[in-house]
Amino acid sequence: MRDAVKSLNGDPEKINPICPSDLVIDHSVQVDFVRTSDAAEKNEQLEFERNKERFTFLKWGAKAFQNMLIVPPGSGIVHQINLEHLARVVFMDGDTLYPDSVVGTDSHTTMINGLGVVGWGVGGIEAEAVMLGQAISMLLPEVVGYKIVGKLNQYATSTDLVLTITKHLRQLGVVGKFVEFFGPGVAELSIADRATISNMCPEYGATVGFFPIDVNSLNYLRQTNRGERKVQLIEKYLKLTNMLRDFNNADQDPVFTQVVELDLSTVVSSVSGPKRPHDRVSVSDMKQDFLSCLTNKVGPPDFSSDIYPVMETIQIIYRSIYRYRKFRRRYIPGDDQSTHLPEHRPRPVETEL
Repeated sequence: MRDAVKSLNGDPEKINPICPSDLVIDHSVQVDFVRTSDAAEKNEQLEFERNKERFTFLKWGAKAFQNMLIVPPGSGIVHQINLEHLARVVFMDGDTLYPDSVVGTDSHTTMINGLGVVGWGVGGIEAEAVMLGQAISMLLPEVVGYKIVGKLNQYATSTDLVLTITKHLRQLGVVGKFVEFFGPGVAELSIADRATISNMCPEYGATVGFFPIDVNSLNYLRQTNRGERKVQLIEKYLKLTNMLRDFNNADQDPVFTQVVELDLSTVVSSVSGPKRPHDRVSVSDMKQDFLSCLTNKVGPPDFSSDIYPVMETIQIIYRSIYRYRKFRRRYIPGDDQSTHLPEHRPRPVETEL
């Protein structure tokens, strides 16, 4: 765009992001060295050597553009940096204050919802349009209220809670909807717990998983060195606009399109998977769930006759790892990506459980 303005004899420096834009360089390190004390240092050095031209361009961009902050590689993952450093919660533009919001080019941008900032992931073109001052158009979504009550038992972790909520909301069906968490149980959750739940928003399908701002949010801003004066100003603004939530005060609960409830005391130790986080299984049910999987019938498309139980498939995978290890590829019946297959059909192996 700057080249186009220059070709028209205009001032190219007038082309800048309209709104504050942060570019975080993460997920960029290719691992060449492992298991040594200086592995991280060597990997980072190679990263700079391989991408010298790219980083030079980014360094130029940081100086050439206004309203642009570039966070260098090695600083952390974008969502964590946004939560701990970049998020304003309340924007201060001269004498004007207004709530913070964000769009990012990653589906897990929703992590910031845990701090009380509305945000979600968008495509690259849409993000560029926002940088240039274009508004985002959207249909008014349904807002599902997720009421949390009680306390976690001593054996349940935040991971168990996240998996439970993810499975619950996935079953409920919240695609294209906003989810807002409320209720006295929210006060028991740390900002880290809330951010983790919000981060899983793409897994349970909602557009946002929002936690309103409360005292815990303000204390988190202090813990991450946002500055006491700034935190006091944010608190005063939120109180004046009735946006500072007391989760123990039911009178502050909004009216939602739909309300569902979770008692934290019912959360138990869980595992996810094997493929999808919302396929949660309680640890106490693992054995029965595993046995059920073994008795399910499967019909591999690459084999035309009998239907084998999954138990026999497991034996085939185990046997092939060692028998055909030179191919460095697992043999899974029905997998289109398996190019090196044994010429004979493996015999079923009986296994006692």
